[in-house]
Amino acid sequence: MQQPPKAYKNLDFLNSPAARTIRIMCEYEEPRQRLARQGVHNTIVFFGSARIKPPGEARRHLTAAKAAHEAAPEDAALKRAFEDAQRREALSKYYRDARQLAAKLTEWSILRKTKRSYYICSGGGPGIMEAANRGAADIDGGRSVGLGISLPFEAGVNKWVTPELAFEFHYFFTRKLWFLYLCKALVIFPGGFGTMDELFETLTLVQTGKITKPLPIVLYGAEYFETIFNLEAMADFGTISPGDVNLFKIVSNVDEAFEYLTAELEAAEG
Repeated sequence: MQQPPKAYKNLDFLNSPAARTIRIMCEYEEPRQRLARQGVHNTIVFFGSARIKPPGEARRHLTAAKAAHEAAPEDAALKRAFEDAQRREALSKYYRDARQLAAKLTEWSILRKTKRSYYICSGGGPGIMEAANRGAADIDGGRSVGLGISLPFEAGVNKWVTPELAFEFHYFFTRKLWFLYLCKALVIFPGGFGTMDELFETLTLVQTGKITKPLPIVLYGAEYFETIFNLEAMADFGTISPGDVNLFKIVSNVDEAFEYLTAELEAAEG
């Protein structure tokens, strides 16, 4: 007697184009069920560059690159490596600040006890994402979410994500849904195309009224965002409304971000 595989156990079928809708439904329903079981109903989402290193690692890399450059100052490749290490060391302050801010927000949430709980949520990768999850883990009882994505250059989620709250998505759009569905506040650190994509998609959803809940959006790092953004020019040209430049707040330090976010979250609770 033959015993053919059941359709829901047929991996060849489940990984085929014909089963794409099933895979999409799984990436919606499984996270929904697991987050609910874990009591996660409100998140504070951190976005930012995966390339930003912890300060200690960045300093060690700079020291080694400087020594190599000084030993062969005529070597153009070593000079570029030294300059790159300088940039990375300068950026590492954002890793430190993201970790501190995530820790402060986690501690604040835990100390509220009977009031609404908020969980730090990141993309689960390295850089600012790792710093956010690590900051939550710095606090006794701190738990955080990591919404990972399958990419050729990233393997799994960082070790600071709470294991029960670690996810690995295939589709960017289902991952983005879970970034924002439970999100009650958003913190954007310096980042590249991916970070800007996430920021502008969120701003579009707020601007068009697709997101109707209060959603404070913080851009962390005035020197970065005031350099790369000129939204006032967009308003001057008439491609956005003058009020759209007020959909977010630019901050420069951990205390400023913490005070603004907690005040906005408490106000939204009524």
